[in-house]
Amino acid sequence: MRTLQLPSGQSIPALGMGTWRMGERRRDRQSEIAALRHGLDLGFSLIDTAEMYGEGGAEEVIAEAITNRRSEVFLVSKVYPHNASKQGAIAACERSLKRLQTDYLDLYLLHWRGSVPLAETLDALQTLQQQGKIRSYGVSNFDVADMEEAMPLPGGEAIASNQVLYNLQRRGIEVNLLPWCRQRGIPVMAYSPIEQGRLLNDATLKLIAKERNVTTAQVAIAWLLHQPDIIVIPKSSNISHVEQNYATLKLKLTESELDRLDKAFPTPTRATPLAML
Repeated sequence: MRTLQLPSGQSIPALGMGTWRMGERRRDRQSEIAALRHGLDLGFSLIDTAEMYGEGGAEEVIAEAITNRRSEVFLVSKVYPHNASKQGAIAACERSLKRLQTDYLDLYLLHWRGSVPLAETLDALQTLQQQGKIRSYGVSNFDVADMEEAMPLPGGEAIASNQVLYNLQRRGIEVNLLPWCRQRGIPVMAYSPIEQGRLLNDATLKLIAKERNVTTAQVAIAWLLHQPDIIVIPKSSNISHVEQNYATLKLKLTESELDRLDKAFPTPTRATPLAML
């Protein structure tokens, strides 16, 4: 598995398992656990979650999936904005740790900006890091203005990653946010690589997938993996999807295919507001 280096020096896999909408239905619990365990068996070590996902349910599913395998996992979770005060973020992290049945998170993110001052959230994240409860911290759904506000604050220079919506249909970050992060060595984590399934019916993607005998989702994920400093976290709620996601590691798109995708999904010519799902 190819890895990237966070500003903290930690290595993080370029492809992981996302858990949005997991832990919401008890009838799906065992299949979700099986999918995550299968991913670990294949070599997926990055698992991304949040206290928001299933209101903690996804974290509980992960806990069962990684029982006796915590050392294999790079574990990421996120704090709600309304929990991001000094004491609130510390308490939220401790609840996540309890649900995940672990002593630490590899990376802890502010899920999106809320009303709590960034300085206070960064203070909490630094405290959690000093206590050994998180190894690195970062943000999610931050645009350039948010990053520029956060970086000069105490602890802002240690922001290790920014998780944002990025896929073929959502290329707005290429205008300013992605270059900004690249200049500072801050890897971008791309969520929703297939736009919650809406990309699967695109004609260009379907044609390339047919030519390569793969799925449209695999082409969309391979496009993201083509970039050397992007971390991709597709949803991994069943074994079939996990296996297909893993197979994208061997799918190398040609220059011709990349050109066709650029024409079908051009980069915006000017800055656009950061999109969220």
